[in-house]
Order: sequence, then structure tokens, then C-alpha cells
Amino acid sequence: MTASSAETRTVKTPDELKAWAADVAKKNKEDAPVVIRVSMGTCGIAAGTTPILEALKEQIKLQGKEGTVKITQTGCMGLCHSEPSVEVVDVEKGTSTFYGSLTAEQAPALIQAGTDLAPGVKVVDKIWYFPEEEENTNGAIQARVVLRNSGRIRPELIEDYIGTGGYSGLAKALTEMSSQDVIDTVTESGLRGRGGGGFPTGRKWAFAAAQNNEQKYVICNADEGDPGAFMDRAVLEGDPHAVLEAMAVAGYAVGANQGVIYIRAEYPLAIERLQIAIAQARECGFLGTNIFGSGFNFDIDIKYGAGAFVCGEETALIHSIEGKRGEPIFKPPFPAIEGLWKKPTIVNNVETYANVCAIMRKGAAWFKSIGTEKCPGTKVFALAGKIKNVGLVEVPMGTQLRDIIYKIGDGIKDGKAFKAVQTGGPSGGCITAAHLDSPIDYESLRALGSMMGSGGMIVMDEDDCMVNVAKYFLEFTLDESCGRCTPCRIGNKRLFEMLSDICHGKGTMETLIKLRTLSETIKDTALCGLGQTSPNPVLSTLREFRREYLEHVLNKTCSAGVCSSLIKFEINDKCVGCTMCARNCPANCITGEKKGKHVIDQNACIKCGVCYETCKFHAIDKK
Repeated sequence: MTASSAETRTVKTPDELKAWAADVAKKNKEDAPVVIRVSMGTCGIAAGTTPILEALKEQIKLQGKEGTVKITQTGCMGLCHSEPSVEVVDVEKGTSTFYGSLTAEQAPALIQAGTDLAPGVKVVDKIWYFPEEEENTNGAIQARVVLRNSGRIRPELIEDYIGTGGYSGLAKALTEMSSQDVIDTVTESGLRGRGGGGFPTGRKWAFAAAQNNEQKYVICNADEGDPGAFMDRAVLEGDPHAVLEAMAVAGYAVGANQGVIYIRAEYPLAIERLQIAIAQARECGFLGTNIFGSGFNFDIDIKYGAGAFVCGEETALIHSIEGKRGEPIFKPPFPAIEGLWKKPTIVNNVETYANVCAIMRKGAAWFKSIGTEKCPGTKVFALAGKIKNVGLVEVPMGTQLRDIIYKIGDGIKDGKAFKAVQTGGPSGGCITAAHLDSPIDYESLRALGSMMGSGGMIVMDEDDCMVNVAKYFLEFTLDESCGRCTPCRIGNKRLFEMLSDICHGKGTMETLIKLRTLSETIKDTALCGLGQTSPNPVLSTLREFRREYLEHVLNKTCSAGVCSSLIKFEINDKCVGCTMCARNCPANCITGEKKGKHVIDQNACIKCGVCYETCKFHAIDKK
């Protein structure tokens, strides 16, 4: 896909936009009765979708189906557990089938089958994908608003976005509504910031709009840094125009003429598609001067981040754009009052903006009909970890954790028992099985000692050591700290040292007391959200998994068998002397005669577990 292959028109009025959308709809119906959408997001490409795409194109020619089957390249479908994946659509009937884990060798059968089920090809349950934004039907758990176009349209062709109602929200705002009307609509919708804090979006916009300043800025925070999170990347790769349109709406609402997308340089495909989308939007008149003949001017630039987690905090992000060290500052003043270049600035993340144009098109009441009273709308989660169906999901606010993990995610891998789920990334907390029926919203997660965060959701099973999990997340935040404030710079270092001592069998009951006290102190005194929330994994695991901490401290054991200093491997009487363990031992600490029982030298053993993994006779015990 290239920008040059896109159909572009200069659009000056809403009527011209409607005519273009009608032409696109007509063209799509006339193109081919069968459309095969190929998932070409980063994850799909990495999984090997490109050779499958070429094989499908080749089979269309070989089978003489150029006029009946059309191939389109889309963004991420969210089916990470079944990549490479495609969707086969019957255009007339509006029905579709999802296929996953495809190989190039299956291309002939897929093209031959058309809209019938292709023999021998894995079909993906539609519980994973609900493509309509209007309403949630047929018992589907997901409801797509943010991801309404991702996996459905060609992200590098602006006409595909136009065909789904694209830029009609901006046209409505500029030609039918005042700036205050736009702010009132967003406020009434109840949309809250999806970057983690949950601050009301309309209120933030109102603060900036009230400032008497000729120059204001609109920033999109695309610096997605949580481990295991890839929601924003999927939106930008699959539906970039949704963010551009929303930023223009926001600019009109607050009186800004310049937007900035701050995105980490580690997202090359998202950056490429954003660049193409911005060029197309300028060519069509959706960015630039006198948009829709309204006299409103707005343009967007891209700024690259170097991947610093702390730059997800809005003041640190602003400093980075200005070319300064990415460090947060005390607030107030808030960016809406004094932000980029000391001018009023609103900062929202990708997912927040992706909701705006749907609200503009359908109204605040429609948006409030989804989710809960206090938390309307949907939330996108990157479901990862020890779960059968890893992927990107979007559910109405208020959906229970149990439904996400067991209905959408299909439960825990390898028949293991569920242990905990970490929400909110390194700033969140671990939620146990006792709270699986809790609804997903800002207040419920906060009450459980966790948080929404940007949407990472990492599932853990019985083989995970929760002390080690807390240590892992703390190590991440420690490494990502900007170092400006003492509680975060020094306090988190001391927390990490205490957790390391516990994992190495050096912890005491006094260590646990200090661990809790210092964690609570850091929460109360750190400068920014990164530092204030960094002890959350420690506090939540101390509360919910105290038994494991006591095991490590009192018994010097790790029941999950993760902390190598607290485990040992012993050869039992099932040993047949096959020598497999001795031949694979990197420390050469296993001795014994062939066909005789072997012995592990505990003083030389490095606790790597290679012997345990290679033994076919269950002759090695892990204690």
C-alpha cells in the first residue's frame, strides 16, 4: 500500500464529503462479491503474513478469480493468538469468516472455498471480533468503538476511512456546532482519559478553551510504554485518520491551530502510516487552512520519542517535545493552562482521541448507553501472559474480569490454575481469583489496589512467583525513572534491594515491615504518577499473597520454583541412568554411571533447571 494509490479529492463542504462516501460505498459493492482482508499490522507481519498475502494474490490469478475475489491489506485484527489471520467477507450478505494460524500452503483452499468454509483451515470464534460500532448483539462480549475500523479498512487509503463516515464528525463540528457545543458534547458523553488517569476529557478541554491566548496546542500522547501494551500502536497502524480527525476537532474546541503527535521511534509502521495519513488529509483539505470553508486552520506535526517510559507523563512529554530532558514538574500550573512553549495545551492519548469522532457523529447519549454511568464507553486491553488467546480486546466499561479472561481469553494455558492478573502495567496491582467478578472501571480497579492504566492486562498462573513479579515490575520502573525526585530515585532502589534479598533467601520479618512502610511513603511523596504508583505491585502482592512472602522469609522456599536461590533439584529413584541430564548440564555437576542412578552436586549446581526440563522419566524433583 502506498499513499500514491489512494483516491484523494479536495473537499470543501459536508455535501462533497457525503458524495465521496457514497461513491466509495458504491465502488466497494461493485469491486468484487468476495473480499479477503489480510491482517498487516506489526504483529501479523512478524508472524509471517506477507508470504501468505503473496500466495493469495497468486492463487486468485491461477484460479481465474480476479473479478470475484478482492484482497485488501488492513491493520491489526487483534487476533494475536492466531496470527497470521484473514477475514473472508461476503459483500452482498454482509457475513464473514475469520481464519487464523494460516500458512501459504493453505492459500489455494481459501481462494477455492470463497465464502464457504475452507477445509483444513482454522476458524476463529467471532467472540473475538465484533465489527459493528452501533450496538452489541448476539451475546458478543466485545463492542468496537475505538477499534471500529482496525482490521476492516486499508489504513493507507483515505477513501476507505471516508467510506466509514470518516471526517463527517469534523465536518459536523465545524459547520453545525460552536466550539462550546463541541466541548459540551464531549463533557456530556462522560468520556474520560484512556491514558490511565481517567480525567474527564471535556473538563480538560474546557480549561484550555477558557485561556485567553492566541496560540494553543493539541498533543496526542502516543508514547505507549507499558510492558505488554500495544493498543495505541494498533489504532495508529489500523486507523490513523481517526486520530487526526479527532485532534482537529479538539483544536477547534479549544482554539488551537497546531497539533503534535508524540510517538516513540520504536513504532516504524505506525509512523509510516501516520505520515501517509497526514499527507492525504492535507491534500484533501481536512488539515491546513479554512477547513470545510469554516475559517478554521489546523495542522499536525510528528515528534519522535526515544522510548522513555516517564515521557508518558504529560509534563515530561512536553519537555521532550521542547528538546529538554524528559522530566515531570510539579502541577499546577497544568498543561491546559501553561503547557508546550508555555502556551495552553491539551494532552490526550491515542485511545481517548479515537473515541471523539464517534461521539461527534452519534452524540453523547449514544456513547453514554455503552459501559457504566460513571465510566461510559469501552476500554481496549492488550490481553497477554499465561492466557490461551492472547490479543487485543475492546469491551464495554463494567465488563467483568472473569469474562475477559475465560470467555474471550479462553482461560489459562496448559490447564494451569489462574493466580492473578496485573492491570495497569508496572504502575498497577495484582488482582486475585477472589476478585474476578469485579467490573472493569476506574473506581473498581482502584479499590482493588490496581488501576486501569493504558490497558495492559497480564495474566499469571500457578507457576508465577508473586514476589518475583513485584520485583520484575519494580526493576522496570526503577530503570525508567527520570531520577529527579528522591522518593522515586532512591526509594525505589531500596525497595528493589529488599525484594532481591527476599528472593535470595536473605529477607527477614523486619524486611517486610520496611517494604510496606517505604512503599507507602513513596506513594505519598513522589513527584509524578510514575513514582506515586510504582509501589503498587509491591503493596498489592504483599496484601494478596502474604503467604508467599512469608514462605520466602521464614521457610526460605519459593513454592512456584522461580527464585533459583531458594530451590534445589534432586534425582529420585526413577532415574534409569540415561545420562541425558548429565550431558545437558552446563555446570557439569551431575555424575553417575550409565544405567545407574545419578547424583547432583548441590554446591556446584547453578539452579538453571536444564536437567529438570530434559529428563523424560520424571526422575528429577524440583524442591
